[in-house]
Amino acid sequence: MGEKSKTADTVRLQKYIADAGICSRRKAEEMIREDRVTVNGKPAEIGMSVRQGDKVVVDGRGIGRKAPESLTLMMNKPRGVLCTNHDPHHYKTVFTLLPSEYLKYRLFCAGRLDKESEGLVIITNDGALANAITHPSGGVIKRYRVLLNKPLETKHIEKLLNGVTREGERLYAEKIIPASHGPDKEMRCEVHLQQGRKREIRRLFEAFGYHVKRLNRFQMGQLVLKKLAPGMARPLKPEELESLFRA
Repeated sequence: MGEKSKTADTVRLQKYIADAGICSRRKAEEMIREDRVTVNGKPAEIGMSVRQGDKVVVDGRGIGRKAPESLTLMMNKPRGVLCTNHDPHHYKTVFTLLPSEYLKYRLFCAGRLDKESEGLVIITNDGALANAITHPSGGVIKRYRVLLNKPLETKHIEKLLNGVTREGERLYAEKIIPASHGPDKEMRCEVHLQQGRKREIRRLFEAFGYHVKRLNRFQMGQLVLKKLAPGMARPLKPEELESLFRA
């Protein structure tokens, strides 16, 4: 509701782009800042509103507010692969791993993992869904398995939960569960996040002298990554989409 302007027939540009299925609102703001969006032939600005009949162009392609056929996939992202649509260094991305049948959709990641992280990634063309997944108000808890370079000290767990501020961002974990069995159990733990800042888990542990050797996201809401080989993706069923928002 806050995205609408005071005039009923106008809408914030970033919402207009998200409603067209191009990307999330947050990503739309980045695209506007990068001068990849024009409105009626002029460079777009953050915060501007558009109305019916305005010509909105993203990356040289005109868009309309009516969303295309919706598609949402889950992928088991391997290490060494980027969650980005545009990479100037030509690294492998999650989109280069997708079957050709999905290439007709304008897909993007709803919550990224960094290059060296692995596990569950949601890929969609539904901007509203992506915003609900990634924004803390959506309440989607993301769960990760973490392997550290040294044993996790009990005294640090409360500090990790309370969080730290780095580069103007508050970083913290919702829950930390130390591993109770298995090899290297003293160096392994499960971490729950609700927000999803860039490299948040790595930066959080670095603040207390740890290095994250391995990071695997295995669950979002009640959607669990299972029976999906690294690099593979499949469409989500309606009940699986709903499970993302169950606590």
